[in-house]
Amino acid sequence: MAGKHDADATPPRFDPLEPSNPVSYPLKTLEELESRSYFDSFHLPFNKASVKLPPYATNELPKRPRLLVCHDMAGGYLDDKCIQGGNNPDAYAIWHWYLIDVFVYFSHSLVTLPPPCWTNTAHKHGVKVLGTFIMEWDEGKLLANKLLSSKDSARMYAERLSELAVALGFDGWLVNMEVSMDVGQIPNLKEFVSHLTQSMHSLVPGSLVIWYDSVTIDGNLSWQDQLNEKNKPFFDISDGLFVNYTWKENYPKKSAEVAGDRKFDVYMGIDVFGRNTYGGGQWTTNLALDVIKMDNVSAAIFAPGWVYETKQLPDFQTAQNRWWALVERSWDVSQNYPRTLPFYSNFDQGHGYHFSVDGKQVSQTPWNNISSQSFQPFLEFPGESTGGHLKVVVDIKEPSYNGGGNLAFSGTLYDDFQFSARLFEGKLQLADSPVHFTYSVKSNGSSLLGLSLEFTSAVGEQKSVLLASSGDSLLTMSRFVRHFDNVIMPHCVTKLETEPSWVIQESSIAMEGYMLTKIHAVCYKLRPEVHKSESQDKTMAFSPSEYHAVLGHLAINSRTLNNDFPPSTSWLVDGNFTEWSSDSHGSRKLNVKLVWKLKDGKTHLFHKYYIYVKKHPDLSIAEPNGSVQLVQGYLGVAEVEAFYVSDLVVPSGTSSVKFIVQVCSLDGAFQKLEESPSLDLDVQGS
Repeated sequence: MAGKHDADATPPRFDPLEPSNPVSYPLKTLEELESRSYFDSFHLPFNKASVKLPPYATNELPKRPRLLVCHDMAGGYLDDKCIQGGNNPDAYAIWHWYLIDVFVYFSHSLVTLPPPCWTNTAHKHGVKVLGTFIMEWDEGKLLANKLLSSKDSARMYAERLSELAVALGFDGWLVNMEVSMDVGQIPNLKEFVSHLTQSMHSLVPGSLVIWYDSVTIDGNLSWQDQLNEKNKPFFDISDGLFVNYTWKENYPKKSAEVAGDRKFDVYMGIDVFGRNTYGGGQWTTNLALDVIKMDNVSAAIFAPGWVYETKQLPDFQTAQNRWWALVERSWDVSQNYPRTLPFYSNFDQGHGYHFSVDGKQVSQTPWNNISSQSFQPFLEFPGESTGGHLKVVVDIKEPSYNGGGNLAFSGTLYDDFQFSARLFEGKLQLADSPVHFTYSVKSNGSSLLGLSLEFTSAVGEQKSVLLASSGDSLLTMSRFVRHFDNVIMPHCVTKLETEPSWVIQESSIAMEGYMLTKIHAVCYKLRPEVHKSESQDKTMAFSPSEYHAVLGHLAINSRTLNNDFPPSTSWLVDGNFTEWSSDSHGSRKLNVKLVWKLKDGKTHLFHKYYIYVKKHPDLSIAEPNGSVQLVQGYLGVAEVEAFYVSDLVVPSGTSSVKFIVQVCSLDGAFQKLEESPSLDLDVQGS
């Protein structure tokens, strides 16, 4: 159905073999799947996820109720299909990853391959990612006949799907056979599901194949809304059942009884749009979650993009946070971070109005790229205050320290009180070496921002530590010594030369044998004790005043930041598919695929690169005073060792262009531009 639309579209028909801006796209025919034509696509290397699951998340899912989230956003492949990002600062994204165990990318095409941006950010947060294999409607019946024509055919297509998951770096499949079929085809269907599950497990330990509650063991398309004898044969040969969302209140309990010790592999569906779903979905999605949790099975939320698609008020950011807060009230936190070091977050949600690197704004162009999400904070709405009222938001409009977002704390605060906002809930086991905390703050007047840390020992002993803001040490100690087991002043405070409003604070702590479990932001003010005469209005001492502070980033490391990057001479940088064209104004346009790699062949040392361009003027036609103005432009971010430059305008009088690949490390450090690998290209015909 989607294929017919493509043929009528006004742009030229998409040819995956031709160089163009890298995109993600589904496979629509079994011929594409069988022929492995996807592996010849120009877009293949760009579609590979660069972020692997952390080691703790590669195992089987935990033995507890889990939360699966099935992305079904207006058909899929929208802003997220542009692998190098787009220019929509309001693009849809999910950022409550700490509540999620499994993420499914869904569309109504035959083979839905998750865009790598979703896999990258989900993996970063410890969440597994599945693609979708779906057959539906009359066209699906014809496809099923071909898929199940023989046992060998079923096995071959299962192997093709496994191969794609491995190549692109995601973790398995949701199988949705929403077609009726002859009961004689069921043995081959079972062979397909069984072989897909086994081949995925052998290739990707900890991978998942989940069966959707659709066709039954007798060949009827009959949604059971529970696990029973009609669909259990498919459950038995896969990793779980995604139960259709029109179940009744006692069905989770009945399903748990049928599943036995696999009850957590039963995912009760909830349609957020509320189509005949228990509890009505939408703003009462939590009603279904409460029942599911009480009966001790798992949940599958379908189409959380409802908040975005239906333009819930007052705006997407606010509505999204409010909706996921409902989910959290019914469901436990699924992911904990930090768990390993280094840990870094700039609070970027993967969209914004500008882009910064180390406090310097390198672009003022609106953008979106979910791959750019860093670890997302566990924000609660509202935070906890012992005096005054502060609002905590991820701000994508105020200039950032890194990326396109930061955490803004604004409102009023009593001088003698403090406000605490949850940032992260971790499981970071500390060794004998000190742990270093570095964070950037921009604040107004007397507004101060520190970090409170909670630690737990192996025997359950808890300790609280305040990493205080720079300021008067005596005042700080006297203020907080009663509230924390330890108060630590920063050992290094730096103001940026390029943007002095940003203050970088560094503190260290040694807590051998303890686990870091909680990180909160602490907002406060310090005011010296003053003796007031009895005639003074005592209420003045307790009136709230304005507070505003911005947290730009947080980095945690077991060593001081080591900005040791391979020298530029260690890299090979090349340009492929170079194409020049001219316009009527004498300017040229350049298309080129940049590729780079380390000469020693090592890979996966870095997972992010910022791409810049410099255009060098022809010195023979320089200004009479001999001055040369070099303009350096930010082009975008690459998650793989390749970047496609499309329609780059090169003004007349330019002799060459220089592309710079700035290497980014996991601890948030960036290679200096003048030391970064680069490629010079002479302008054709100049």
